[in-house]
Amino acid sequence: MKWRQFIFGILGGMIFIGNASATTFYVDVNSTNPTPPYTNWSTASTDIQRAVDASSDGDLILVTNGIYRTGGRVVYGSLTNRVAINKAVTVQSVNGPTATLIQGYKVAGTITGNNAVRCVYLTNNAVLVGFTLTNGACRSSGNILQEQSGGGIWCESSTSIVSNCTLSGNTASIYGGGACGGILLNCTIISNTCPYAEGEGSAIYNGMISNCIVIGNQAYQGAAAIYQSTAYGSVISSNSGVAVHSVLIGCLATANFSGPIYCTNYNCIFAWNSRGMFYGIAYNCLVISNTSFFGGGAEYGSLYNCAVIGNVAHNNGGGVYAAAAFNCIIYGNSAPSGSNYYGSTLNYCDTTPLASGLGNITNDPAFVSLAGGDYHLQSNSPCINAGNNAAVTSTNDYDGNPRIVGGTVDIGAYEYQTPSSILSYAWAQQYGLPTDGSADFLDSDGTGLNNWQKWIAGLNPTNAASVFELQTPAVTVTNATLTWSSVTNVTYYVQRSSDLSSPNFSSIQSNLVGQAGFTSYTDTSATNGFNYYYRVGVQ
Repeated sequence: MKWRQFIFGILGGMIFIGNASATTFYVDVNSTNPTPPYTNWSTASTDIQRAVDASSDGDLILVTNGIYRTGGRVVYGSLTNRVAINKAVTVQSVNGPTATLIQGYKVAGTITGNNAVRCVYLTNNAVLVGFTLTNGACRSSGNILQEQSGGGIWCESSTSIVSNCTLSGNTASIYGGGACGGILLNCTIISNTCPYAEGEGSAIYNGMISNCIVIGNQAYQGAAAIYQSTAYGSVISSNSGVAVHSVLIGCLATANFSGPIYCTNYNCIFAWNSRGMFYGIAYNCLVISNTSFFGGGAEYGSLYNCAVIGNVAHNNGGGVYAAAAFNCIIYGNSAPSGSNYYGSTLNYCDTTPLASGLGNITNDPAFVSLAGGDYHLQSNSPCINAGNNAAVTSTNDYDGNPRIVGGTVDIGAYEYQTPSSILSYAWAQQYGLPTDGSADFLDSDGTGLNNWQKWIAGLNPTNAASVFELQTPAVTVTNATLTWSSVTNVTYYVQRSSDLSSPNFSSIQSNLVGQAGFTSYTDTSATNGFNYYYRVGVQ
């Protein structure tokens, strides 16, 4: 039978197209007349390996219902694979993983052993679709990766594709109880193990998963389900640990013994884990109702535009501990010491008590529903336009909407999409200004600056004595000292030019943190007798 194969992945428009002149082979464990080359159902092979051996690159192997638990092939070292798909073919079940199982072998009385059998080996450009891989195991000796890792499936590279499969009850001595390598699409990875002290990645090691369910995988002393891998849009629940040294994008991680460790996390939800984020980086994430000894939501690491809500620490830092947070809402957390934060660096965050650092506020964030778990901002939220654009690294918020709307980023995981004003709502509300846009460009106190300019400069729009002006420089033969009126929550830069007829100002200093009252800077390079002209601006 000739056929044309189309299998569509969901990562980056990935498309796999078979050879137009390919052959289809058939496998039926109950076949009564298995006759090579197995090209119709009446002569189907009784085991998958023989059909693979009869095929060529680009062919399709269709497998009907049954438990496939006999035969095997060694690829590396001494470990047997129940099925070794060592050609660039597609092996696909007829009726899906509930009806079609490939079963390995765990040595009786042990978890792994030197007579163990892995379920599947998958070579470059090979595809496996619609199977349950179960009871697979690795050797307890031999090559660490090739023989002691990948109990359910071992993939040669990122061109090895596993789609719509269930990996259940497999184990590995070292890495990847469920899978080692490859790309897994729309798979369920459940109850796999790495039971020994060296074990990591009870679900997957050194691979990528997309739209998968990762549940109940266990590794030694809470080690991660996902190790040195990338996960897209997956549910990660009730595992000994979420992930280590991995990238998580759009994932939900809930009810795990440990949260992500040394991971980079984008647009994720971490909720009800026994430990929050540890080290690592989080962008646009919701960190909710986690519990830990230190840092209920996050311990160490950095958070950008996150909402850290309702977490509990048994000691210090209910929200974050020894972490750095930018443009975050850290609210409603609890701990014996530092209910929301402890020993952390916060800038442009909404939390209580007021944190030292730039742009922090203590206002109620005005969520749509704190009790209902809806952390979008209401139209009057003080977090609107109250963040710092310099800390923004992504173009979209948690919902995938534009991250900066109205000119300035919001604080929190969600960007309010229809702000009426370009002012910081917290700043406008502080001085009794409306947030409907009507006061944005008014000069409320007659100083010559409009309200938007006063907000940028950190001034009081209701006090004419609150100004931003440069004092007369103090000049010596070796330097010039500039002094200007300043405030503490603003950072300044200094520029210089030697010719006002054709001014070409260049920056000579930036990141000057404002002091209360006045800030000074000494230009020690103004020593060659020329005229110099200075200007000071707000970053």
